[in-house]
Amino acid sequence: MKFADLGLSDELLQAVEAAGYTEPTPIQAQAIPQVQMMKDVIAIAQTGTGKTASFVLPMIDILAHGRRRARMPRSLILEPTRELAQQVAENFEKYGTNHDLKMALLIGGVQMGDQVKALDEGVDVLIATPGRLMDLFGRGKILLTGCDLLVIDEADRMLDMGFIPDIEFICEKLPANRQTLLFSATMPPPIKKLADKFLTNPKYIEAARPATANINIEQFKVKVSSREKRDTLVSLLRGDDVTSALIFANRKTTVRELNKSLKRSGFSTGEIHGDMDQGSRIAELDRFKKGEINILVASDVAARGLDIKGVSHVFNYDTPWHPDDYIHRIGRTGRAGAKGKAFTMVTPEDAEAIANVEKLTGMAIAEYGASKGEQREPQEREQAPRERAADDRPRRGRSRRQEPREEEPNVEKVREERPRAEKPAPAKRQPAPRREPEPEAVDGDDDGDWNGPVPGFLARSAL
Repeated sequence: MKFADLGLSDELLQAVEAAGYTEPTPIQAQAIPQVQMMKDVIAIAQTGTGKTASFVLPMIDILAHGRRRARMPRSLILEPTRELAQQVAENFEKYGTNHDLKMALLIGGVQMGDQVKALDEGVDVLIATPGRLMDLFGRGKILLTGCDLLVIDEADRMLDMGFIPDIEFICEKLPANRQTLLFSATMPPPIKKLADKFLTNPKYIEAARPATANINIEQFKVKVSSREKRDTLVSLLRGDDVTSALIFANRKTTVRELNKSLKRSGFSTGEIHGDMDQGSRIAELDRFKKGEINILVASDVAARGLDIKGVSHVFNYDTPWHPDDYIHRIGRTGRAGAKGKAFTMVTPEDAEAIANVEKLTGMAIAEYGASKGEQREPQEREQAPRERAADDRPRRGRSRRQEPREEEPNVEKVREERPRAEKPAPAKRQPAPRREPEPEAVDGDDDGDWNGPVPGFLARSAL
């Protein structure tokens, strides 16, 4: 099937061809005709399947006819993060180049002035995060009564971030006869409840089984101790033909520290996390996309939906706390038919987390190096010092009663020699240095008749 078979306008097909695409992905082939027929849609698709274009392309043709009004957007796309909102805006700019459509981006971390000005002039497409939209709605800067098309993207991520109450509030302010499109990688019960409440006879589309990983991604788990995770990561970065990589950590502090450490090791790296302002986050993403840096260390703010071409590897420096995040993290590689590799560091403390991931995906992740001894060297190097330390500790703390058990073949000889070896020991403990504290205590309690320290035997004779 070709894009031309989907009933898109000639102007739109020219833009798609200019972007280098000729054949739609499965989710695009199923969703685009349904959206064009103005039906409500629930689309379940794993990340990296091209679902953004599956609603952007038909929306451009639908909105090509109509008139925009001040403060009343004609359509609304809700995204959970600023990065995703920015990416959707880039898609509209790329595919809508032959259409006279005006778009506005409402995200936090930037000044409201330009956003309010764009709304005052009227927009065809409003792309927003729930927080900033609720803020401007509360200030009376935006009206939702003229919005005929709503897209809720990454709905399960919205749930994870606590945006469901905001989405329900927004849906209640929109016209009842609108068209609603809901896209999600998974369909947990709260999302199904949301869909049942706000969608009318939706067309259900599933491009892949929920929570499945892309078959183009080769997955490995790397068993490692916590103290050697960083050295193991460095070894993998240098030894597995890494051209560009995303490294995910669970905590923002870990992201910062790991980025600094990798830079000291000579890697070209950057970082992105929730504590950075929007301008800095976009700048780091641009550097990564342009190849100015080839490694980006990130928190889960970059795990969902970001379409960065050419990412050869994904490394989970921390096993994700939520198994769904595993799917989205590794989905940054193996996109658009390309091959990719994903490595997950697994410490003994991560046993439950990795088990939950394997349960969700329905597959056992291969252990890296299980059949190649040279690939297991980082783990073996980690364990050797611990083994030596473990062997040393019992010897230092071992009692005499345990010693004969180690030399059972020479028990009689040991018993004969032990008295000779142990006799001097009591004599060494009896001299004054060990027994001085006792007479010193007596001297210290004296009434002051003696002007200096008194030898122990004189103190005892005096008593």
